[in-house]
Order: sequence, then structure tokens, then C-alpha cells
Amino acid sequence: MLFDLPNDDILYDALLARSADYEGQAFVCVKSTGIFCRLSCPARKPKRENTLFFDSIAACINSGFRPCERCRPLGQPSEKEPLVNDLLKLLDRSPDRRWTEDDLFLHGFDPSTVRRAFKRAFGVTFLDLARQRRVGEAARQLSAGASVIEAQIDAGYDSPSGFRTAFAKLIGEVPAMSQGRQLLFADTIETPLGPMIAVADKTHLHLLEFHDRKALQTEMESLKRKTRSAVARGRTPPIDQIEAELNAYFSGESGNFRTPLALDGSAFERQVWAKLLEIPLGETRSYSDIAREVATLQAVRAVAKANGANRIAIVIPCHRCIGADGSLTGYGGGLRRKQWLLRHEGKMKPVGLFAEDVG
Repeated sequence: MLFDLPNDDILYDALLARSADYEGQAFVCVKSTGIFCRLSCPARKPKRENTLFFDSIAACINSGFRPCERCRPLGQPSEKEPLVNDLLKLLDRSPDRRWTEDDLFLHGFDPSTVRRAFKRAFGVTFLDLARQRRVGEAARQLSAGASVIEAQIDAGYDSPSGFRTAFAKLIGEVPAMSQGRQLLFADTIETPLGPMIAVADKTHLHLLEFHDRKALQTEMESLKRKTRSAVARGRTPPIDQIEAELNAYFSGESGNFRTPLALDGSAFERQVWAKLLEIPLGETRSYSDIAREVATLQAVRAVAKANGANRIAIVIPCHRCIGADGSLTGYGGGLRRKQWLLRHEGKMKPVGLFAEDVG
């Protein structure tokens, strides 16, 4: 982070007031439109639940949002970097152009100077910015059902292979795999133990992890490979549902989770996760207990590995699995969180912590 942002409620109030107090320090991304704006933008204000706040333009762009045409957030550094302003005007006039360093030379710009100026201004190079704008728009067209050739032409690519390469580099898959298929969406859920990242399609939750889990990036890449999908910023009904259920859980009101789950694991992993779901609220089981139920005592190590492969924290309660001697042992979210969760559940009425409609 470039600086510590105020909380989102303060930033949303600043957005409603069209305040310039955070000019250049905070930007709002609107999930319903896919654009990002200055907080002082004069456009109609989005609903609170449709907003995300970032402290840099690079974070907005890298999260898949495109700049607003009204407040023009990319124009912010023009006073300090005249060439940035000039190139942004060229980019706005030809958003579908496939820019190269040779093009910069032809327009009288030194590519090295341009690269440094845009990195200072936005955290990304001019060529990367132009590419992300074209390919991001192509991804939205494909998701809406456009043909690959239509998206390729609109993105300014003459070569199908060049378009496939650029698209796969940014989105993580070839264009044909995105055609007419819904993307996975990710959003942040605030909890007393820190932010959690939720990833879901329109019907099922695929991932729920603490934001600082070391394996999160690896899990995200694995999820994209297994589902053959890309992940974009946004909300779907399962994310809204799990957020409400987590709020009830952390407030001590309910231990019931009914959000439909997509369990992307092996047959053995799914068997272990099913046993974890059977552990009553406020109780624990040892790895050997689970191993005894799913196979033999020799499967203890495999059970521990399946626990670690669980991508839906809290809902699939791997935190309730402990060592045979009663020690907490490892936990992807950290032993401090594991201890907190077990103490919290010990105080709650045992109404069950089962997920229904598992997909």
C-alpha cells in the first residue's frame, strides 16, 4: 500500500460529498459498471455494496477496472509529466490500437523515458496500460457472448496467435475458453480476524481464505486451472450469502453455513472435508480420529495434507482438527486465529456448522 487508507465508510462518505481531500490517494472502483473514478467524480454515485477502494491507479487497473470517461483519473499526473498527458490523449483517441515502442519513436517519444514516467504515475508502463485496456474489454465481450474474432478485431489485433498470447498472459487462459462463460468473481469480506477473500461463480462458493494466507496466490492459480476460469473483481449471490453467514457466526448468533459450496478436490480430499463438516460446533477431532474414519491410521499424514488443501476456511472447519496430544498444530490462517476460532465456538450454542447444497 502506498499509504494507509481510511476505512471504506469514510471514503464512501467522501465519494458522496465529491470531496477532493483524497485526490491522488484513493480511487473508487464500481463493480456494477467495471470502471474506476476519482472520489470527486461528478457522475451518479454507486450503491455502497458496489464499491471498492484502492490507493493507486495500478491497483484499479490490475483488478480489471477501466478509467471513467467523466473524471478521467488517468489525467491526474499531467501537471508533473506532460508526456504522460500527451500519450493518454493519444490512447483515448485510439483505444484499440496495438501500441509498440516503434510507435512511440514515430510520435517523438523515447520509450525508456515513457516507461519511467508511466511507472511513476500509475505503477504500470504505457504499453502495459494500453494492452490491459484492450484485453480487459475483450474479456468482457467474450463473457457476454461475442465471438473470438470479433473480440480480436475490436482489441486491435490482426494476428489470432498474437491475440491469444496477449489474452492468456493477462487473463490466464486462451480467448475461446472465456467465450460465453461466466467468470469467477472475488471480493473482500471484513471479519474480526482480518479480511477474507471470497471467490464464487453465480451459484457456488469456490474459495474463502484469510487475505494474508501464504498459500493464497497458489490456491488462486490452482483454482483457475481446475475451473478453467479467470477471476475478476465483483460480487455474486454466494459471496453476499457467505458474508451474511460469517457476520452471524462472528457475532455468536449462528454457526449455520448454508452457502452452496464447490468442492474442487480429489475424492479423498472430499471425503476428509465431509468428515470435518460432521465435527459438531465446539468440539475437536484429532487427525488420527479422521484417518480412522476415512481409511486407516496410516492415512494420518494424508488427512493432514487434505486439511491443508481445504480452500474454504471456517465453513469447512479444518481448524477443529488438532494433534493427538491436544496441541493445535498447523493452520493456514495462523495458530492465533485457530485458537480464537475454537474459543469462540466453545462459547456458542451447538446448532451445527454444516454447509448444504454442496456442489
